[in-house]
Amino acid sequence: MTTHPTLSEIDSYAEGSPGLDEATVWSIEVHLESCGDCRARLAGSTTATSRALIAQVAAAVDREIAAGPTPRSRAFFRTPVRQRWFVAALLPWVAMTAAVLGTATLLTSILPQLPSIVLLLAPLAPLPGVAAAWSRRADPAWELIAGTPSAGLTMLLRRTAVVLVLVIPVLAAVASVGASRPNPALLLLPCLAFTAATLLLGSLVGVQRAAIGLMAAWAAAVVAPSLASAELPVLLEPAATGAWALLTVVLAALTLLRAGSFRRITSF
Repeated sequence: MTTHPTLSEIDSYAEGSPGLDEATVWSIEVHLESCGDCRARLAGSTTATSRALIAQVAAAVDREIAAGPTPRSRAFFRTPVRQRWFVAALLPWVAMTAAVLGTATLLTSILPQLPSIVLLLAPLAPLPGVAAAWSRRADPAWELIAGTPSAGLTMLLRRTAVVLVLVIPVLAAVASVGASRPNPALLLLPCLAFTAATLLLGSLVGVQRAAIGLMAAWAAAVVAPSLASAELPVLLEPAATGAWALLTVVLAALTLLRAGSFRRITSF
């Protein structure tokens, strides 16, 4: 927070009002650490009972810090690149995605009567990595990261970009193997559309739940019927590239409009 919080925000913070989202609360707390004037305003907004409780908690924390061991420094976990762009837990998911796509390429070569399995799975390729990049279960430092004012859609987009940078080259590499080479646009555009759909739906139900739901829906509605009929669906025909491009733009725009939802812990 680069400006002073308003008096109403300070009053709401002092009262613990649920009207303030987590990111605003954290921003106020960061600002209070360096602004004596706002701390004085906050002191005027608290009751005698609250001040006594704060003093009691501060004394207990001081005792525990003095009695506990000195924490060891782990500089890697404090670097901006580590916190904003990358989470190591996504690497196993990217490796799994590469293994699945490689297996799909092998099956397509062995069973040429089947449609391109790589093309069928391309929309889902980045979703496991996106879910792992924004998950409280996958990231051991998620509480520290979620507690920073920079948490939100911007950080999620950074991490999603890293996932795409890792997954798309793998997708392109496996698609170039064999006689049947899918249209590059039909690999990339559905991939981007499903990524944007995951972010948009994630603003409502959480990114991990959104990724799982979309993967299950696509597998049941498209992948399984296509393998059963040995034909590609209309959704993956060259004529559908324009629709995928439009859908990607619309979903991305709607996600930006929902940016405030990613400031809540429930989005993890």
